[in-house]
Amino acid sequence: MRLGGAARLRERWNGTGLGRRWAGARRGTRWAAGGAAVAVLAGGGAAWGYAAAGEAAVRVHEQRIQVVDGPKDDQRVSLDTSFYAPVGRRTGPAVMLGHGFGGSKDDTRGEAERLARAGYAVLTWSARGFGRSGGEIALNSPDYEVKDTRQLVDWLAKRPEVRLDGPGDPRVGMAGESYGGAIALMTAAYDKRVDAIAPQITWNDLATALFPDATGRGAGDGVFKKLWAGIFFTSGARETACGRFLPSLCSMYQRIAETGMPTEEAVATLHRSSPASVADRIEVPALIVQGQSDSLFTLDQADANARAIARNGAPVSMVWFQGGHDGGDPETGRIRGLVRDFFDERLNGTPSGGSGGSGSGGHGFTVTRAGGIDSSTQSVVVEAATARSYPGLGAHPSTLPLSGRRQTIHNPAGGSPASVSALPGLGALGGIGDLGGGAAFGGGLPADMPGQSAAFDTAPVDRALRLTGAATLKLKVTGKGDVPLFAKLYDVAPGSGASPARRIAAPFRVPDADGGREVTVTLPAMDHRFDRGHRLRVVVATTDMGFATPPRPASYQVEAVSGLTVPTVPALRAPAAPLPAWVWALPLVALAVAAGIAATGRRGRRAGPAAAYDPDLRDVPLEISGLTKAYRNGHLAVSDLSFRVEKGQVLGLLGPNGAGKTTTLRMLMGLIHPDSGEMRLFGHRVTPGAPVLSRLGSFVEGPGFLPHLSGRDNLDLYWRATGRPAGEARMAEALEIADLGTALDRPVRTYSQGMRQRLAIAQAMLGLPDLLVLDEPTNGLDPPQIREMREVLVRYAAAGRTVIVSSHLLAEVEQTCTHAVVMSRGRRVAAGPVAEIVGTSGRRLEDAFLEIIGDHGGRRERRA
Repeated sequence: MRLGGAARLRERWNGTGLGRRWAGARRGTRWAAGGAAVAVLAGGGAAWGYAAAGEAAVRVHEQRIQVVDGPKDDQRVSLDTSFYAPVGRRTGPAVMLGHGFGGSKDDTRGEAERLARAGYAVLTWSARGFGRSGGEIALNSPDYEVKDTRQLVDWLAKRPEVRLDGPGDPRVGMAGESYGGAIALMTAAYDKRVDAIAPQITWNDLATALFPDATGRGAGDGVFKKLWAGIFFTSGARETACGRFLPSLCSMYQRIAETGMPTEEAVATLHRSSPASVADRIEVPALIVQGQSDSLFTLDQADANARAIARNGAPVSMVWFQGGHDGGDPETGRIRGLVRDFFDERLNGTPSGGSGGSGSGGHGFTVTRAGGIDSSTQSVVVEAATARSYPGLGAHPSTLPLSGRRQTIHNPAGGSPASVSALPGLGALGGIGDLGGGAAFGGGLPADMPGQSAAFDTAPVDRALRLTGAATLKLKVTGKGDVPLFAKLYDVAPGSGASPARRIAAPFRVPDADGGREVTVTLPAMDHRFDRGHRLRVVVATTDMGFATPPRPASYQVEAVSGLTVPTVPALRAPAAPLPAWVWALPLVALAVAAGIAATGRRGRRAGPAAAYDPDLRDVPLEISGLTKAYRNGHLAVSDLSFRVEKGQVLGLLGPNGAGKTTTLRMLMGLIHPDSGEMRLFGHRVTPGAPVLSRLGSFVEGPGFLPHLSGRDNLDLYWRATGRPAGEARMAEALEIADLGTALDRPVRTYSQGMRQRLAIAQAMLGLPDLLVLDEPTNGLDPPQIREMREVLVRYAAAGRTVIVSSHLLAEVEQTCTHAVVMSRGRRVAAGPVAEIVGTSGRRLEDAFLEIIGDHGGRRERRA
């Protein structure tokens, strides 16, 4: 999830290697607002946390807590912990924040400080086997990690800052993502002192998550999720192949990886480390948050947790958001707000924002529906549709007939080439392209290989259909041996190809299919709108790159023997945006427009669409004319924007948060459509997929890479995904720009934020594009790296190319950029050479910028 401003500052400092991690230092300093430094004491002492201007400092106690665990309570482990005292009150409820797999307590520092300033006592810890804690990883086992957290609750009960419900019983909530979310659920089952939990993007049953089976027979018949399992078990490889895992778990994984088949022992072990094994014991209020872009822990895992807790009589709220383990927008601020509201209600007794008393704004079910990106804040403009209760994955079903004869599909020798649905970190490569003769992913990786998939379509829907839940259908499969298959759902627009409704496959295994066998398959759960005239397509493939498949070649026949049953939740409603006043004048405007059109027609000068190519602009990198974009919630992000960029310029796109900068860049890249106006690159109109976009290199909205691959492999995979010849990549120049040394051959998951930023800029420069667009390129870079990046951009433009930089660092823009465009409230308020915008009075660009923004009230524009 994205870090807040203060956390980002600390992360940049720590991530560069220039700063010492204060929590583990015997002596050191920690920076506060205004550059003030405060002493950090040795273990067991107190420190003052970072405080931005106007914020109260947080008192942090660093200590190592000794715990006893193991099946026989004979292992002693030292856990590295941080305790954040509540700000502004003597005592407060406690919140325990768990971290994700591969992380440590440092990952939750920013959220811990925010909760402490809200009056909570917060405990963060590095789980056994992670960070600076001792012990070995046992995957949230009741014998290990659960015993650890119960002793941490004991420790909280002795803190004078923690409110108690009784002797030895602190009022405590638990939250965390992924690994940290599962330990919240498990601890609540084993320790009745836990009062509320807010698990995010986590599992119900680790066995069914890693060995899913869409026919419902369970993990024993599931298909091995080999890529995700490999990341789990080998990401920390050091002296052993599995790093700090318990040796028994490492051996279990290696046996499965060799065969691709689950064993009874593995299923039992993974199940025991799962909330599903103790579902009848979780009896506390829960806010369950799950990502829709998540092929690791899919929505059905959250559904199982919610149903189990509800059966025990505890209140449950469910939130589906856009992000997840595979990327997508994390909606960090909104999720943090929901969790905070939930704890306010359940631990402090403060009513939530709605009337439902659910802790998610008064609603039992909330679903995010994306509607674009808000400029500068880089957050998704969403419609948060809500309902008073969570209905499950099969509510209000209707059945759509499916067409498609019996089809023969083939599993290739060695299981390669494989189709692609989702891969860990898939968001780094962009969306999957249209299906047409084999869908292309990013122009290079196939979504479904020809000859390996069967497709079954519905008729075009006669009205918009909102699928919310998990669709089902019955298939008949014929083939020799044990047949693993993968089902996916596509949205087929009229006159164009198909796109995945979600980049997630539903794997299933068909045993004893020699004579034909019917199975009911549950497709991945999702929330997706199929517009009027669109068809729903079910694709069944023999391979998927994320899963283990048989190496022997084989052929199967697949037939749809039922329609597609589609669930809906009509109760989900998004708040209606108020209609602007000008809407009521539309009838009069329509009459005037009609009269104008009639007059134009009589003169024989009816306007046609603008030409796709204007040869007079062939040497102009970018011309924007009258660009306007409003989102569905009524927010006008860009309004009548016009400017031009010439060859050799380094142009700074400036403006406060919400000015429209990022929306403008996304339209330039063809990611979203403008409502009116146009953009031309070298004379060509910009449209999604336009060939001229190959002359543009971009880095917008933060770096994203496949974490288990090296930096070099990420660049290579990205370039291959473009489909362009390898010789055009100019890889050597890009690697020189990145200047990552030997780190290029390390997994990206080991990179600091600054290293990721440099790699992302190098990726944007692959092929040395004629126009380079960078959004906040110096985030995470230390001062020497910022200076080097400044020189790189100036040299890049001096070679006859063009650079556009969107940035908040005005001092850097002043030293780097030749020209600038200043935006406010979606409009251009100043444009011209930087030297002329600054003027001759000796003032800085920052002074000129603040004056321009302060003067702008929609009445006038500064032109240099």
